[in-house]
Amino acid sequence: MQKLARSIDTNQLGLHQNLQKVVEKYLNTQTQKPLSAHSKAAFMASQEWLNGWQGELIFDSCCGVGESTSLIAQAHPNAKVIGIDKSAVRIDKHHSYAIDTGNYLLVRADLNDFWRLAVLEKWMLTKHFILYPNPYPKSAQLQNRWYASSALPNILKLGGLLEVRSNWSLYIEEFAAALKIAKLHAQIQPYTSDKAMTPFERKYWHSGQSSWQLIANL
Repeated sequence: MQKLARSIDTNQLGLHQNLQKVVEKYLNTQTQKPLSAHSKAAFMASQEWLNGWQGELIFDSCCGVGESTSLIAQAHPNAKVIGIDKSAVRIDKHHSYAIDTGNYLLVRADLNDFWRLAVLEKWMLTKHFILYPNPYPKSAQLQNRWYASSALPNILKLGGLLEVRSNWSLYIEEFAAALKIAKLHAQIQPYTSDKAMTPFERKYWHSGQSSWQLIANL
């Protein structure tokens, strides 16, 4: 018997009716939320590790256990790669995926804070990976999605080639729509590969789900 693919549990069938209003609000406001102490400490540790680095800089945001971070570092030996995730539990599991390339660092931080601090320090990325973030698929959760939150302006200011992947095609479509509101163009397409880059990607493919990809030059 053929295994049925799992599906996203959502009550939202198309682009959210409030997407444009929410995105425009965040593009025209600046968050005043206090920065968390652990995120500031993680950013300072990242600064020390970079030690004035002026070359290519890549973020692997929502890196989880950091499998993708190590693979990105392998694929970009001339760059410095920083993997960031909010979960200490996931970061602590990185030893199972570690590769001694010497050009990547994993830190635990609130991405809202880490991105803000990077923008304040005028960091500019060459690439920015956001692979399988929590899609918050319920309609009421719109403003928990990165592209419909106060984090969007900082994602844009960090620049670079943005690559987002999700197993929910609507997440990718809405991210592209949000970038269009910011007058930026994104390409979206199905994503396949012989090798998964993250445990989530591996799990989704194993359960018969597809991956979708957004690429945008910020």
